[in-house]
Amino acid sequence: MTSAAPPRRARRGNHVGTEIDGEWCRSVGRDAARGGRMSEMGRSTLRKIALIVAASLAAAACTTVPVTGRQQLNLVPQADLVSVAADNYDELLRGATVVTEGDAARSLDRVGRRVAEATESFLREEGLEEELRYFDWEFALIEEDDTVNAFCMPGGRIAVYTGLIPIARDDAGLAVVVAHEVAHAVANHSGERMSQLLLAELGGRALASAIEDEPDRTRELLMLAYGVGANVGVLLPYSRAQESEADRIGLLLMASAGYDPREAVPLWERMSEAGGPRPPEFLSTHPHPSSRIEGIRQDLPEAIEIYERG
Repeated sequence: MTSAAPPRRARRGNHVGTEIDGEWCRSVGRDAARGGRMSEMGRSTLRKIALIVAASLAAAACTTVPVTGRQQLNLVPQADLVSVAADNYDELLRGATVVTEGDAARSLDRVGRRVAEATESFLREEGLEEELRYFDWEFALIEEDDTVNAFCMPGGRIAVYTGLIPIARDDAGLAVVVAHEVAHAVANHSGERMSQLLLAELGGRALASAIEDEPDRTRELLMLAYGVGANVGVLLPYSRAQESEADRIGLLLMASAGYDPREAVPLWERMSEAGGPRPPEFLSTHPHPSSRIEGIRQDLPEAIEIYERG
């Protein structure tokens, strides 16, 4: 495994929807506080306790995304999320044909290891070294030539479908995709999406309780949270913001791993041309190609600085 320089960069503002989550986190606290005052005017003690718990939960459940500084909802302990993700990943691979030989498999292993090392350096630089205990890197190439997709589950469990390999073309193109997917894990997007889904679909209960009470529905929600399923519902605008966030962090990770981040622009241009206007897998959760490429161009200078510094 080659040595990867940790990304060093100037801090700057986020352009992917900071106000959405930050305002939500603040508003829950304000609403709980207002409800608390009403309870003092005659509501039951039980209601008062519930509001205090709600205010405490809102404060505890808001965490900050590295690089962008965006506040996000986080109701799911990372240890729980990673444990469940490991089981889901193993189950998914048992039902798939995994390619272990050949140029494409070797390329994924090579790129994956370099991006993994860069990610570990990144987390240390960000003061998030404790998060390293949750990462147990795995890289799987799944044989589905008609599927142009990839994902990284919490804990660094990565899968790339063979349909993406011709579009990636080489290690640099594959690094764009792998680093982007790893960025989702670094930013805890799965935990954030699962928190939203637990609130919206299962009444905000704990993940362990949801798995015990409604295992099939909870598994379905987890796969959506990982980005392994088509979802064109309530999370659509939110996940587009997450995708833009992952683009930025991914550029930094691939540059730190020694891959030229400028390769991201032609990669996404090829992606937008594949199979018509855009691939089905990216229809609901990815920004429009022209918007994505424009955002990437804006983010390139800080990533190029890391790459050229070596």
